[in-house]
Amino acid sequence: MEPPVRLASTGTIIHGVSVGEVLGVSTLAGARLLAGESGLGRIVQRLNVMEVPDILAWVKPHELLLTTGYPLRNTPQSLGRLVADLDERGLAALGIKLGRYVDELPEEMIEQADRLGFPLILLPNDVGFDDILNQVLTDILNRQAAALVRAEEAHRALVQVVLAGGGLDEVTAEVALLLDVSVAAVDGGGRILAVAGPPDQVASLRESIVREGPPLPPAGATGSAVRLPPTSTSAGPGARARGGTMASVPVIAGGHHHGRIVAYSPAGVIQDSDLSILERAATVAALAVTRQEAVNAVESKYRADFLRDVLTGRAGSAERVTARARAFGWDLERPVTVLVAELDPEGDERTAQDRLVTCWTATMRRHDQRGAVAGFSHEVVAVLDAAVDADRVAKDAAAAFADVPPATFSTGTSRPCQGAETLPEAYSQALKAARVGRQLHGRGAVAHFDQLGVYRLLSLVNDTEELHAFVRETLGPLAADADAENADLRRTLQVLLETNLNVAETARRLHFHYNTLRYRIGKLERLLGNFTDDPHLRLNLTLALHVLRMRGI
Repeated sequence: MEPPVRLASTGTIIHGVSVGEVLGVSTLAGARLLAGESGLGRIVQRLNVMEVPDILAWVKPHELLLTTGYPLRNTPQSLGRLVADLDERGLAALGIKLGRYVDELPEEMIEQADRLGFPLILLPNDVGFDDILNQVLTDILNRQAAALVRAEEAHRALVQVVLAGGGLDEVTAEVALLLDVSVAAVDGGGRILAVAGPPDQVASLRESIVREGPPLPPAGATGSAVRLPPTSTSAGPGARARGGTMASVPVIAGGHHHGRIVAYSPAGVIQDSDLSILERAATVAALAVTRQEAVNAVESKYRADFLRDVLTGRAGSAERVTARARAFGWDLERPVTVLVAELDPEGDERTAQDRLVTCWTATMRRHDQRGAVAGFSHEVVAVLDAAVDADRVAKDAAAAFADVPPATFSTGTSRPCQGAETLPEAYSQALKAARVGRQLHGRGAVAHFDQLGVYRLLSLVNDTEELHAFVRETLGPLAADADAENADLRRTLQVLLETNLNVAETARRLHFHYNTLRYRIGKLERLLGNFTDDPHLRLNLTLALHVLRMRGI
């Protein structure tokens, strides 16, 4: 039988007792179960007395409804439908006294109760409803109070763990001890961050998380418990079935979902009181996560500041750089390649930059654990082992970043270099490759410095004003974008040069009539000179157009 669903009721009563436990109280010693034995596990959280025929408008889930049958004395036909109506509204059971107003229950009602698993209880005639109400409600409230005390004690113990400097490992260990179950802390991607409990249970919990993922709570709920289907640990004759119950509650800190606390019990049901403790553990885990994030933020700032100093040549001697890099777990003495991932314009930089750093850090962890990675204001810089495929690393990071539309980033790769003193030049190469690649190929480009061709040579000219002056002198009025006609003529010139002055091919590409193109060539030569006969002028014009294409670099 599936474990009973324990939904929180309105009001403050969130725990209850099963119908079977209700039948064990002294005032109901003479009670007899008439039907619905399979529903003895239903939970009673409140009691109600049926005094009017239209009781359905007043009942609530998880109620034990008591009646003498008085409201039904004149309409016995209503009994046939009563069980289905009460079951539909989530009631726990119906207790009825027979002989005074109703002599017996219809066979249809008995069969329906058995079919629905809805307990029908024959109440002793000599027991007053007030005695039943008092005793059962006292039992429920006592259980509620005990659960609250237990949860409060667990909360104090868990808070003490964090105050003593403990993290997720210590929190999961404490919860496993409190509940006698195996417990795991799982991040938002399903990766297990910490786990505790008996080894065999821990193995089952790991398998369940990998196979099925942590159970998700119902809408509006904070946690949930589900029974796992039995599975076999092997295919041989000694195979052992594994099932049990797994419960999960979210870990939320700073308005962000950081994962879940998951508990696994191989036998029995994880009760509501256990879920309450798990929720306290999730709150404490959120404190641990927030604290660790603060530590990580400080460490990230130190790493970023140090790497920025290295890449700008302000970090000191090579020996000092090597020693500090080693403290961060970086190896900068081997041959390395510098990669720059720069956010493309027009994205939401606030959230995208944090995500960019996270994606690149995770990708570097997979490909090169001794590589350096840090985030700057608009970019992420990675120093990667030169033996690792840099293009593969960039593609993996882009794939991880793909769930953050519409933001994209362009990546530039430097030449291999060795030694801290060569890193500033490599950083400059990677940065130029990223920006030139974006200009040439658009958003999300991946470019290597050595593959930029003539653009690599142009990017090495540090005097940008000199480049712009060369463009103005060479292209004259065609250098400006303000005039649409000039921009159109510049496009014609570019295609002419690309086709090596093949007039027919140029006309085909531009969808011009042959005579129209001949007219345009004449106009271009009046503006720029006789480029059709002067190869040096054609070279200058080609370079000027390349510089224009690199505008903004």
